[in-house]
Parts: sequence; C-alpha cells; structure tokens
Amino acid sequence: MKTIGLLGGMSWESTALYYRWINEGVRERLGGLHSAQIALLSVDFQPIEELQHAGHWDEAGAALAEAARHVQAAGADFLLLCTNTMHKVAPQIEAAITIPFLHIADATAARIKQQGMHTIGLLGTKFTMQQPFYAGRLAEKHGLRVLVPPPDDQEIVHRVIYDELVLGVVREESREQFLRIMADLHARGAQGIIEGCTEIVMLVQQRHTAIPLFDTTAIHAQAAVEMALA
Repeated sequence: MKTIGLLGGMSWESTALYYRWINEGVRERLGGLHSAQIALLSVDFQPIEELQHAGHWDEAGAALAEAARHVQAAGADFLLLCTNTMHKVAPQIEAAITIPFLHIADATAARIKQQGMHTIGLLGTKFTMQQPFYAGRLAEKHGLRVLVPPPDDQEIVHRVIYDELVLGVVREESREQFLRIMADLHARGAQGIIEGCTEIVMLVQQRHTAIPLFDTTAIHAQAAVEMALA
C-alpha cells in the first residue's frame, strides 16, 4: 500500500471527511483491521483565507508549497490537496515536490465522463466559479462544457461556504437556496452538478435532489484509495 499525502485544513471540516472516507475505502477494499497509510499536514486556514481575499495567490501558493514539501518528507508517495479553490496554486505545489500530484479536477472529470456527460454545472467559491484554473481545466483538458450561476447566485454560494460551511454550520434555508441554484443550472442544460467546494457535501447530498451530483470530496478520496492500492 502506498502512503497517501494529504495537505488539508482548508477547511478542517472537509479534511476530516477525507480522512474518514479514505480509511473507510481501504477497509472496504482490504477488510479486517486494514486502514490507510496517511501523511497529513493540516494548515491554519485563517491566513490562507486572508491571502485569498486579498488576491495574494503567490504568497498563498508559496506557503502551501512549503507545506507540501513537509508532507513529502513525511513519507507520502503521492499528494492530494484537500480543497478545490487552492488548486489555483497547484502549479506552485507541483513544482515544489517530486511525488505525483492527484488533481481534484482531473479525478472529477474522469467520473463525469464515465457517466457519459458533457455539460456540467459548477458550484464553489467565487474564485473557483469565476477564474479559469478549474473550469478552464475541465474544458481544455477534458472537453467538458461548464456552466456557472449568475453573479447574484455566485454571491450566495460564496457567502454560505465562508460564513457557514467552513465553520461547520448547516442551515436548511441555505440548502433550499443551493437546490434552487442547482435546478436553474439544470434547466440551462447542465446534466449534473459539480460540488466544487469540498464543504458543499455537508449541505447538499444526492438524497436531496434528482439532479446527478459530483461530490468532489468523495471522488478525490476514492481516487486516492485507488492510487494507494494500485
């Protein structure tokens, strides 16, 4: 079994899901008392969030690149960055390490294409919905057509993520807003919805809607299990 490197804490709420689901996946595959071999470094999210909203992405990338080096030094055979938004600085992280980097958008795109879909809705932070590092990768590398909500709905999604979900707060009224936004994307032609922030699964699960959902946290964790046991 390979050792899975996790660079988390953005937020720790979703990193806890990664840890649980990866271990459950290994136990399911191998049985008995088996669990995953994991090297985990969880950063303090407050300064990262401040750098995000100040637009200081290079500084944030440098901090995460240094953290990634520590994960590699701890014995990781490959690395996952346990967040969607900070994949904006994935090139800086990849340049800092010599182990493989399992990109969350690539794992998600593979699952979408397995389902035979080509037009997909994307929810996440405003950074993820508005900037090309994520939707652009899905389109250019994987040939997917990506739809995002209108600006007012992007504000709602972004606010719920930062003011509620990263703090572990789940509100029914926010779930209703997300379901409305998802339904609008579906009406515009989205065959499914990417939950492109690792905390969204805390709010909306597949049982809440008939629209196919792609939970990036679960997909990324499952891809890590496959890679560790390959």
